[in-house]
Amino acid sequence: MSASFPPSPATLLLPGALRQRILSPLADRVGRGLQSLRVPAFTLPAPFGRVVARLPQQPPALALCGALNLALGRILPREDLAALEGRRLRLRVSDAGLTLDFGLASGRFRPLAAHMAADLTLTASARDYLALALREEDADTLFFSRRLLMEGDTEIGLLVKNTLDAVDWSRLRG
Repeated sequence: MSASFPPSPATLLLPGALRQRILSPLADRVGRGLQSLRVPAFTLPAPFGRVVARLPQQPPALALCGALNLALGRILPREDLAALEGRRLRLRVSDAGLTLDFGLASGRFRPLAAHMAADLTLTASARDYLALALREEDADTLFFSRRLLMEGDTEIGLLVKNTLDAVDWSRLRG
């Protein structure tokens, strides 16, 4: 039997069986409530976007590439992304003033200089990217409602969309 130190207030106040009867259902209800939360409709304020647009875009591009590289092989299948090798991708967050240029080189995502044209540009609001990542919205719904814009090589766009649809987010927990 392991005891945590310092003991939580619930441990001190409730005997084991009572704690199990009260806290377990409460934890289940809180968990179900969190699962039903949805990203509210929002748009980042225009002044925020204007300020961010003037900042260097390299640090957020580095962060994005770092996250994508962590996901490679875990939830993003390397073999499916081989067609992206040497291609230039651009991710625009319209209301945040962010434009992130990156690509896949030697099997790793890397930030790229912004002065060259991209093979594929995806544009959406911060809220829509968040809803896409949380699987509240799918790429098709966002695309057909014109909230996700895709410009450039449609074959690459289809590959990116199908890869996002196939991601098994539960594998991140393991």
